[in-house]
Amino acid sequence: MSLSNRWLILVIVSIALFLIVVDMTILYTALPRLTQALGASGAQRLWIVSAYPLVVASLLPAAGALGDKYGHKPMFLAGLAVFGLASLAAAYAPAPVPLIGARATLAVGAALMMPATLAIIRHEFADPDERSLAIGIWAAVASGGAAFGPLAGGALLEHFWWGSVFLVNVPIVLATLPLAWLAIARRPGNRDQAWDLPGSILVMLGLLCLTYGIKEAGRPSAPLPGVLIALALGAVLLAAFARRQLRLASPMIDFRLFRNRVFSSGAVAAVVAAMALIGAELILSQRMQLVHGLSPWETGLYILPIPLASLVAGPAAGIAMRRLGAPAIIGAGLAASALGLAGYIGALGHSLGIELACLAVLGLGVGATMTGASSAMLLSAPAERVGMAASIEEVSYELGGALGIAALGSLMALLHGHAFVAPPGASGVPAAARENLDDALHYARSLPEGLSAQFAGAARDAFETAFNGTFLTAAALLAVTAAAVLLMQQRQIGRLRRDD
Repeated sequence: MSLSNRWLILVIVSIALFLIVVDMTILYTALPRLTQALGASGAQRLWIVSAYPLVVASLLPAAGALGDKYGHKPMFLAGLAVFGLASLAAAYAPAPVPLIGARATLAVGAALMMPATLAIIRHEFADPDERSLAIGIWAAVASGGAAFGPLAGGALLEHFWWGSVFLVNVPIVLATLPLAWLAIARRPGNRDQAWDLPGSILVMLGLLCLTYGIKEAGRPSAPLPGVLIALALGAVLLAAFARRQLRLASPMIDFRLFRNRVFSSGAVAAVVAAMALIGAELILSQRMQLVHGLSPWETGLYILPIPLASLVAGPAAGIAMRRLGAPAIIGAGLAASALGLAGYIGALGHSLGIELACLAVLGLGVGATMTGASSAMLLSAPAERVGMAASIEEVSYELGGALGIAALGSLMALLHGHAFVAPPGASGVPAAARENLDDALHYARSLPEGLSAQFAGAARDAFETAFNGTFLTAAALLAVTAAAVLLMQQRQIGRLRRDD
């Protein structure tokens, strides 16, 4: 394999990865306009956003196993083709339900591609230094691409209709498919690797139930029995999946990998970092548009420091990885992310420059964390389990994104509902208008002019209170995880010294 081919393949898989992660967040700026155009309800809005990361996360273990069994190139090419066709269907969806279906199909294509991207890098880059740099670039695209989504959506919506955020994928797929076919080498998989269809169904249903329960738990008006049933059913299904995998001779997920503390710390870090990034970006996008009245494009520009910093941090962390080690990179990245979120809350209303600098610190932290997590997991696994390791890493990222939307969104709704005080004269306010700023502003338009302005102002005040509380909670979660990873590293160093 020549040098040029090796780096060309990295470009190809990075383009595919960029499409995958951008589609997770590109709807953030498009969602208000899309909701209005299609008449989507609050529940439909949730599933338009959440269907993609949920289905991706639930299919990744099966996709990783199929890649190990049949080879990663066929999985990558099939996923790219499905992704292109589903993008076309999503762009011209006539109603919310067809759009949700198209988003789920997009997720199928993404799930087929994602484990293959990391596995292909692992196979193509034999030199450890080059491999660390390549993984750093991969992680930079993963974290930076997700953060670029709102900007890309805003830019498209300045000139085109909401469907353009999906249609833009089609020409990129058409250009990338033949390049991937010609450049990526076909490597045989391990035909003895089993593919577990019942396990795939169990993990998909378990994740759907669990995330739905988390989302509903944050709504004060949600019926408690339904929430508890969803959470319990999700836990039971995921426990059944884990028990089944432990009994299989060739499992989709080998839980023995988690006995390696470096591997397990990478998985936890990926979940927490993605949860903070995706959840914070969604809430921040809503704040800038609904509270401050920015356009989608202006919102994307405001968030731009996050992806730019992530793109710098990924390769830099990859270069430093060989000297410092993955746990140190992960711990420092999580700590920087926590500092960025907490500093942003402290800077609000004082200095735009400091606000943007704090967003850049968040981007640096997430980019470094994703590089460390990816390296820790991919390089801790044996070569024959690379697809499985890649799928676990990406499940962690996708599950973190889904939980970020669900858990931080639920916390926002909960805090918003407690902080909202309806102005005198506003009686019989619907529950949705008390919990969600978008619904509150819509309801305010139905009130008399003076009361409408008071109601909208009260809703924005409640949103600001909820926003501050949610960001500080995310910062605390990042800080605690950073401390745990660094403590694990110190214990491991101490154990190695005692062994010597």
